[in-house]
Amino acid sequence: MQETGTPMDWFSRPDHDADILLAWEHLISGKAERATDLRGVIDDSWRRCLSSRVDPTADRAPPPLDESRLMACRAKNARLLDASKPLIQQTRDILAQTGTIMLLTDPEGVILQLEGDTRIVGPASEVRLIPGSNWTEFNAGTNAIGTALTLQQPVQIHGAEHFCAGIKRWTCSATVIRDPLDGGILGAIDVSGLAHTYSQHSLALTVSMAGRIESRLAKLAMERRLRLLDRCMAYCASGRDDAVLVLDDRGRLVKANPKAASVLARLGVSEQVNSTLPIASPDALAGHDAAKLGPEWLRQARIETIRENGEVLGFLAVIPAPAYRSTQLSADAVKVRDRAQPAFSRIIGNSPVLRTAVQKAQHLAPSKVPVLLLGETGVGKELFAQGIHQASACADGPFVALNCGGLSKDLLASELFGYAEGAFTGARKSGAAGKIEAANKGTLFLDEIGEMPLEIQPHLLRVLEEGEIYRLGENTPRKVSFRLIAATHRNLKDDVAQGKFRMDLFYRIAVTNVLIPPLRERKADLPALLAYWLSHLCERYGLPAASFDDEAYASLANYDWPGNVRELRNVIESSLLMAQGSVITPDSLPPEIVASMQASACAPQPTGLPAGGKVCSLEAAEAESIRSALTFSGGNLTRAAAQLGIAKSTLYQKIRKYDLDRAVSETRHRLS
Repeated sequence: MQETGTPMDWFSRPDHDADILLAWEHLISGKAERATDLRGVIDDSWRRCLSSRVDPTADRAPPPLDESRLMACRAKNARLLDASKPLIQQTRDILAQTGTIMLLTDPEGVILQLEGDTRIVGPASEVRLIPGSNWTEFNAGTNAIGTALTLQQPVQIHGAEHFCAGIKRWTCSATVIRDPLDGGILGAIDVSGLAHTYSQHSLALTVSMAGRIESRLAKLAMERRLRLLDRCMAYCASGRDDAVLVLDDRGRLVKANPKAASVLARLGVSEQVNSTLPIASPDALAGHDAAKLGPEWLRQARIETIRENGEVLGFLAVIPAPAYRSTQLSADAVKVRDRAQPAFSRIIGNSPVLRTAVQKAQHLAPSKVPVLLLGETGVGKELFAQGIHQASACADGPFVALNCGGLSKDLLASELFGYAEGAFTGARKSGAAGKIEAANKGTLFLDEIGEMPLEIQPHLLRVLEEGEIYRLGENTPRKVSFRLIAATHRNLKDDVAQGKFRMDLFYRIAVTNVLIPPLRERKADLPALLAYWLSHLCERYGLPAASFDDEAYASLANYDWPGNVRELRNVIESSLLMAQGSVITPDSLPPEIVASMQASACAPQPTGLPAGGKVCSLEAAEAESIRSALTFSGGNLTRAAAQLGIAKSTLYQKIRKYDLDRAVSETRHRLS
């Protein structure tokens, strides 16, 4: 719900009590005019109370829950209570001499906990301001707890502003407590006392307390997620072709394995696989109830509940991959094939700007200095990083990648540096190595390093300077030696100037840099990229060879590709899966691609398209790509196949198909 009014509307006006009481009497007697001294939030709340038939003469809230129902309510909200209890108890001494009490409620307005001045407990009991009572507007009229939950914002209600007559001698301030992961309402925190205890500072206290509770909830949630990921990591890191989703105890996505996006796309899921993807209710997941699992694609999953000491940490959902052709390479075979390919061979394209970037990366690879890869999102920075690793002295060591974006400070710190036994609740008994240790004697690739929180940057700088690392919660250093490659789409110099990135770390990681061009600046590479990804994805999904018709191809060629090669790959994959046959038409393309073609119908042809005003067919483009690869490789078929991203045997077949034997001979003859 949107906030109502400005922050000034949150506070009461005690000096207007008499006027407000008169306005209340007019309202309940049926006079419709609105008092000029009445705050909008109060007038709106009173009218909600009238519509809900709340008794304005009531002198207390309805009776509280019995002991067993209150215990069940507390058990349901155990995490909120666990996070809040020590913080609220700390206020006991502060509130002891103020004549006020602090109350914690659940999302439905039921009071769960009470602390504060014991002298006020008696009067509070008289109006049933006690654990188990429900203080929503529907039950107790206008009051800080109920109105804050209704408006989902801080609010202070004083004296005559209360709707029920018996509560008008009270003053109260409350605000909501939100789930730090999804922003949902978990409950409310309130400070209440008799009217003479009124203070604007009470509202500030509740807002501050809510923030502290939310921070503690975030810390506890992060610890639970780390424990959940620790239990599920073997599934996510395996080379299986199935989609693997790790869900928290509320059914929210925590992690998906690399195959999840393609498997779900094959099942018709067009949404991005991230934390906003709707999954299912925890009750349906816990009961493994396929009929209630929500999305059709999830009903095909094998669901496993992950528990630790009886506590449900979350769920593991494994969704079988579609049947592939028997000739499909296994995941291990793909890894072996990729390692066997020459460095930089997976970077597709021969445009001058791309070749310049590749040549600079090749030149820097043998040295051990850090390299900073610059370029827009999706240009292929990790492929460049892998190429540098394969061409370096660290090639026999591990290549370890970590994206610094989208991780909280604490989670990123544990991922980078690892942690010792007992570093936090739920930490693995023996501790765990971080990505830096995992990259020892190899290469560490830190993508989106510009997103790294400032608090972590000095610790990374120390590792780079000293060559040693401290795990979280550990006092003994561990020696490490690795090659650092970092990447970012941000202007780090601007971030340094604005204080968002440390200058000393910038100059340490940016000893050398490589600027990777966006796809719109190398449109000449489109034919080769289209040929490669079509061939690769058809093989992956066990589909017959496919091609784009001329109109679809023209739409792809005229598009600016803001998401670069990653977007191109996703568009090809989506179009291939949506196509009705082996020829992909504009109907299968995303609407933004077709719209771009229509908008640029009168624009000049982009670089790389054949002259003469006609878009060539995909077969002609593929033949031209093979000719270019043969020329670039000097007629060496092994190198040409690697450059095109296809098997050497496939290249032989295509040379025969396009009658390119003469081109091979001529290329070799020119170089002999």
